[in-house]
Amino acid sequence: MRFLEELPLSPSLISQLNPNSTAKGYGGGFIGGWVDRCHGFLHNTLLVAASLFFVGYLAYEARKSFSKLSNRRSFIMIGYYGSLWLVSLLNLAWCCLQGWECSPGKEVAWNLLTLFTTSGMLFLEVSLVAFLFQGNYASGAEALTRTFLISGFVIALDLLLKAIYVFGFGVSLFIDNNENVQKYKWGLWVIHKLLLTGVYGMIFLMYNSSWRERLPARPAFYKYITIMFALYGLYLVASAFAANGAHFGFWLYGVMSVCYHALYLPLLYITFLADFFQEEDLNLENVYYSEMKDAGFFDADWE
Repeated sequence: MRFLEELPLSPSLISQLNPNSTAKGYGGGFIGGWVDRCHGFLHNTLLVAASLFFVGYLAYEARKSFSKLSNRRSFIMIGYYGSLWLVSLLNLAWCCLQGWECSPGKEVAWNLLTLFTTSGMLFLEVSLVAFLFQGNYASGAEALTRTFLISGFVIALDLLLKAIYVFGFGVSLFIDNNENVQKYKWGLWVIHKLLLTGVYGMIFLMYNSSWRERLPARPAFYKYITIMFALYGLYLVASAFAANGAHFGFWLYGVMSVCYHALYLPLLYITFLADFFQEEDLNLENVYYSEMKDAGFFDADWE
C-alpha cells in the first residue's frame, strides 16, 4: 500500500484505478465528456444500461401490474409500486448525468439530484423492512400510513443531516476527490454505513436464532437481508479505508456504489413485488406455505 501511495499517478491513471476520481481535462463534446468524465466508460455504461433495463422492464410489465393492483386493491402494494417507479426514474437520471459531478457550475444540481436519489432508495429500504414486519400483504390504509410515517421520519432525519453537511458546512459528500480527503465527510459515511450494517446484521442474526419466528417466514426476505448485510459491510470497509486516504478504499467504495445503484432496485422488486404480480390469487397460499416449509418453520410440528 505504501508503494502505491508513492507512485506518481497521473490524473488519467487515477481515474482508471478509482471510479470516484474527479480528475479534469477530458475530451470535449457532450458524448465525449459524458463517456470520459469522472468515472470512465465502463462505470457509466454499466450504470446506465442496468437502470435503463430495469425501467424498461417496469414499463413493459406496467399494464399487467396496473391490472393486478386494481383487482387486488392493496394500498401497501400501490404505494410501494408508485414509490418504486419514482425512485427508479430518479436513479436513471442520476446514472445518466454522471458528468455533472465534474462539471463546473453543476455542483448544486448534482448534490440535489444525488441527495434525493439516495434518500429515495433508502426510503424504499426502510419501508420494505417495515412492510414485511407488518405482514407480507397487509393492505389496510392504516398499515400503509403507519409504515410511511415511520419511513418518512427516518429519511427526513437522514436527509436533513446530509443537507446540513453539504449546504451548511460545505462538505462535498457526493463529489469525490482523492487529492482532498475530508475527514468529516468520510467520518459521516463510516457512521452511516455502520448503522445500516448493524441493522441488517441484527436481523440476520435473528433469522439464525430462536427469534426467527418473529420475522416473516419468507426465504426471499432472508436472502435479501443477507445480501444487504454483505453490501453495507463492504461499504463500511471501503469508507474506513477511504477515510485514511487509501486508494483501495476509494476504488472499493466506487464499486459498491455501482452495485447499489445498478442492482438494488431489481433486487427489491424480486424480493417484495415479483410474487404479487406473477402469482395467481388461488396459488398464493400454496406458494407461501411451501416457502415456510422450505425455511424450516414447521420442523417443530414433527418433533
